[in-house]
Amino acid sequence: MTSARTALVWGLIAKEALGSPVSVAHVCAAAVAAVEVDGASLTIMVSPTVRDAVHVTDRVAAELEEWQFTFGQGPCVDAFATGGPVLVADLHTPAQAARWPAFTPAAAGSGARAVFALPLQVGAIRLGVMALYRTRPGALDRDEVADALAFADVAGALLLDRSAGTVAPEDAWQQEDPTAHQAQVHQATGMILAQLGVSAAAAFARLRAHAYAHDLRLGDVARDVVERRLRFEPEPVAGDGE
Repeated sequence: MTSARTALVWGLIAKEALGSPVSVAHVCAAAVAAVEVDGASLTIMVSPTVRDAVHVTDRVAAELEEWQFTFGQGPCVDAFATGGPVLVADLHTPAQAARWPAFTPAAAGSGARAVFALPLQVGAIRLGVMALYRTRPGALDRDEVADALAFADVAGALLLDRSAGTVAPEDAWQQEDPTAHQAQVHQATGMILAQLGVSAAAAFARLRAHAYAHDLRLGDVARDVVERRLRFEPEPVAGDGE
């Protein structure tokens, strides 16, 4: 990232902050305006199944994050795995449908047409992903890609600097913590682990499989488990009952 682009990006972020401590919410808002996209999200990831959305700008961004968490596939999953940007100019193509068969129709149903995932990485430390989306098809041009990567660099630096703060005021549309459902997912995974006597990875796989098979959101299934409306039973062993 050149010094001129760095200065430009920080200037745009400062305008969003209006003198208050800079947060990732300000980075996302500035990125949306500068790159000319419709929304953004920023997610901390330890692995594809251990992740928390730090900030989302709107409903569509939140749903895109939730679909990827539910299905375990999508641009953010690939960007985190590879450490490189995943830029999808149009989700409505056979190639994208084949690449992410569960995520692609769900994302389109939420209103997204193009998605751009930028890994958050500082040196060798891989932190997560910033995702930008458009409701219309269209690739980012060279300058927009460079700007998006610059905003992702700043977001990654802020995440490593706790003194900068990462908690921002909620948007008017948002009445609850957008990451609350993921805390429930972790709690539900622990409950399934205890019910089945399996590993955490296997418990999460059962939770996600149930959501996928019944066309439900992962957060809704997790809530049913936590509130004891849904209990998982061990898989039957071949020969039982014979």
